[in-house]
Amino acid sequence: MSSPIKQTSDPSTAVTLAEFEPCHVLGARALWVKSDGVGLSSADEPDALAAFLSRNPGQSFVAVYTGEIVGTILCGHDGRRGLIHHLVVDPAHQRQGLARRLLRSALQALRRERIDKCHLLVFKSNAPGLAFWRAVGAEQRVSIALFSLPTYDAG
Repeated sequence: MSSPIKQTSDPSTAVTLAEFEPCHVLGARALWVKSDGVGLSSADEPDALAAFLSRNPGQSFVAVYTGEIVGTILCGHDGRRGLIHHLVVDPAHQRQGLARRLLRSALQALRRERIDKCHLLVFKSNAPGLAFWRAVGAEQRVSIALFSLPTYDAG
């Protein structure tokens, strides 16, 4: 595991941020499974996550408290735009600025790669998630439509 990221808030906090590595996958998945507003798919299976992290080194982060993962952000890019997945904070650690710390770390990582914009997906039914993204200044894009297509049957 890499060394923790420099603390960006009160140094007395016991929550540390670290680069999301394959050794964190099972703990992250446990957090996601118990979290409202998180949709999981085959792309969130351990092997797929390890491949994502390998393709996007230094872009994703975990928050750790007493050895347990209490927050995550998956982030990557295609060389043009970033994409954020699974910004999740355990309810016991919410309202402490942890989501913003995770987001700030991911955005800084994207800037280091010269990526100047990122996108994210939020379920319309996830009111707390929508409120968070609005509060941090994310623009809700209503002028575009999102389509999904499986790669195994591209018509």
